[in-house]
Amino acid sequence: MTVTAITSPDDSRSIKRELTRSLRRRKLQAFVLVAPLLLFILFMFIYPIGGMLLRSVYSPDFARAMPATVAAIAEWPGSGTPPETVWAGVARDMLALQQRNEAGPVAAALNVEMSGARSLVLKTARNAGKLTAPYREAMVTLDPMWNDARIWQAIKRLSSPVTPRFYLAAVDMKVDEAGSIVSQPEDRQIYRSLFLRTLLISGVVTLCCLILGYPVAHLLANLPLRISNILMIFVLLPFWTSLLVRTTAWIVLLQKQGVVNSLLVWSHVLTDETRAELIFNRTGTILAMTHILLPFMILPLYSVMKTVSPVYMKAARSLGANQFVAFTKVYVPQTFAGVAAGCLLVFILAVGYYITPALVGGESGTLISNMIAYHIQKSLNWGLAAALGAILLTAILALYWTFNRLTKIDIIGLG
Repeated sequence: MTVTAITSPDDSRSIKRELTRSLRRRKLQAFVLVAPLLLFILFMFIYPIGGMLLRSVYSPDFARAMPATVAAIAEWPGSGTPPETVWAGVARDMLALQQRNEAGPVAAALNVEMSGARSLVLKTARNAGKLTAPYREAMVTLDPMWNDARIWQAIKRLSSPVTPRFYLAAVDMKVDEAGSIVSQPEDRQIYRSLFLRTLLISGVVTLCCLILGYPVAHLLANLPLRISNILMIFVLLPFWTSLLVRTTAWIVLLQKQGVVNSLLVWSHVLTDETRAELIFNRTGTILAMTHILLPFMILPLYSVMKTVSPVYMKAARSLGANQFVAFTKVYVPQTFAGVAAGCLLVFILAVGYYITPALVGGESGTLISNMIAYHIQKSLNWGLAAALGAILLTAILALYWTFNRLTKIDIIGLG
């Protein structure tokens, strides 16, 4: 005899409510567990990157510092010289800046738009208390540069808090007097060449790491576990040493009177008069960065090579292939995932490297990251630094997307 449990509608609804509460409770527990990580990512990554992207197009500092000028110049079409109300607004704002001792940032911002404007702003701020109506005549008498229409066009461009000028400057472009976007003069074009140099050096470093790291990873993957574990310590040893120490060690090795040059002189490859320039140039940057980033190539390669069974090579040899053909046709294709992961990781790290090029790069080994640091720390042009960083970030994301689409390889999973 079969017994069938009969459940009333109320019992069925009660079970559903309990099940819903249980699922909700589990989701809440899971969220609580991952909440610290989410907060860390939000405040340490997303928020700074969002602030950088915002600063690259939003710059209200000039408008806040010179409110009377911004309000008056909004009605000026931008041709010729502005009306007396704009001159009066500048005079009032200059007096207020001098009283607050804040003329420096305004002068620096205006000097970026027009060379020589810094001294003009500082001079006018110092003498703002002496300016009287009509302000146009008083300011032109103080400095004839105020009669130049370009200075007023620069002020009008700065008066808008939302601006593309930082991105234009980041690709060596500018807005001319007619309002058209044109290239900067050749003697002021630096950022495009820096971007190309950064990509070139990063590519060379990635290639060098692949050439050096592939045989090392192959050796570690095929040696007995006891020996490979000992050798793996030497691969990981650089992570236990300060990056600054490793970089300065290359200065000792590569300088003119350093170990490498002395060894080449001792072996009669070079003479004392022809010692090689290996430091403070592009060569020093490539050598030092290759040494520092090499473990980041070896580890992904090793993780993939360790999963490749030696049976495939034996099968290829048994079918008549020699060692070279078996290695290139059978073994290497199975390690493409590790090659892709290692190359992408090393290239992305190399593009954003800062300390090593700053110490050993010199003029020809400087990367775009060093220029970003310069604008943040010294020139205080944070908008331009943010635009350079945003372009670099966009290029890396585009590179990753393209690379992933072409290779069809899951870089995260290495498979």
